[in-house]
Amino acid sequence: MRISKVVTKTGDKGHTALVGGQRVSKGSLRVSAYGEVDELNSILGMASAHLTDKECIGFLEEIQHRLFTLGADLASPEGVEVPRVAPEHVERLEEIMDSMMDELPPLEEFILPGGGPGGSALHLARTVARRCERTAVLLNEQIEINPTSIIYLNRLSDLLFVMARVANKRENHPETLADFSKKRERRKKS
Repeated sequence: MRISKVVTKTGDKGHTALVGGQRVSKGSLRVSAYGEVDELNSILGMASAHLTDKECIGFLEEIQHRLFTLGADLASPEGVEVPRVAPEHVERLEEIMDSMMDELPPLEEFILPGGGPGGSALHLARTVARRCERTAVLLNEQIEINPTSIIYLNRLSDLLFVMARVANKRENHPETLADFSKKRERRKKS
């Protein structure tokens, strides 16, 4: 597919075309679902720009390519031929996560999202992946979508959490444990 013109003016009245040509409101849940996946993909690009770890950057590029598949999947009504997210794509995320978990100490407490620039961007990406998943679930309640897309987003958010921890560890940014005691002290004083 070649894009020769960015401005088409076909969406000026608040509608857009799905893959296959069907026109829908830009406010539809389907458009929100694939738009949020696009947002997630952009955040992963930003995370890559802030990372120095070549392995993490490579994994993120692989995931970014897959998110284009997911976006096409969500933008395509049933019966339209496009590449779809498949169980082997979920398995690939699990493989990456398993390989990274080996170098992390077990979590015994909640950690604050943060660390270095790359790790922080990955934590942000994790929260956007969760939002994408919630929107896909809502969309699936309205119209049936590829169920693997929801599983993929769920597993991706888990992987991004692990990757954020690994990136921070590899780049020597310590994790900060969540401190609930201050909140409890404030409540006692009230």
